Amino acid sequence: MPNLADLIEDFIKDMFREMPGGILEIQRNEMANRFRCAPSQINYVLTTRFTMERGYFVESRRGGGGYIRIKKLKIREDEFLKEIIEYIGDSISGSEARAIIARLKEEGIISDREREILNAAINRYNLAIALPERDKLRARILKAIITAIMDFEARKGGEL
Repeated sequence: MPNLADLIEDFIKDMFREMPGGILEIQRNEMANRFRCAPSQINYVLTTRFTMERGYFVESRRGGGGYIRIKKLKIREDEFLKEIIEYIGDSISGSEARAIIARLKEEGIISDREREILNAAINRYNLAIALPERDKLRARILKAIITAIMDFEARKGGEL
C-alpha cells in the first residue's frame, strides 16, 4: 500500500502527463488541503522526489500569491546531461547516483538490464573502499557512463 508521499508524487507526475509544456505550477496549501496533510509534507515530497538528479527543477515563491513551479528537464538534451555531469562533481553518494540512474531508465536512455548493471557498478559493496574515496570513485564511474551515452548518441546520429 503506497504511503502519503508516494500518492503525492504520483499525483504530481500525473499532472505532468496532462501538461505538454513540462512546467507545472502548484499551490502548496491547495495540495495540502487535497491530501489532508501539512504543507511541510508537500515540501518533503518536492525536496526528496523532485530533485535535479531525478530530472526536475523546483522553484518556490512564498507569500499570499506564492506558488511552486516544477520544471521537468528533458534528459536527452545535451545541456542537461552536461549539467548532470557538473552536478556530480568530484564526489556523489550512492543514493544520488541511483536516482540519476533511475532517471536515465525512466527516460528510456537505458534498459532495465543496463540499470541493474550500472547499479551494481556503483554499489558500495562492489566499491569496497573507504569513504570519501568510494564517493569519488563512484562519481568518476557515473560521469564516464554519462559521457559514453552522449558519445554513443552523437556517433549514431541520435538527438541529445
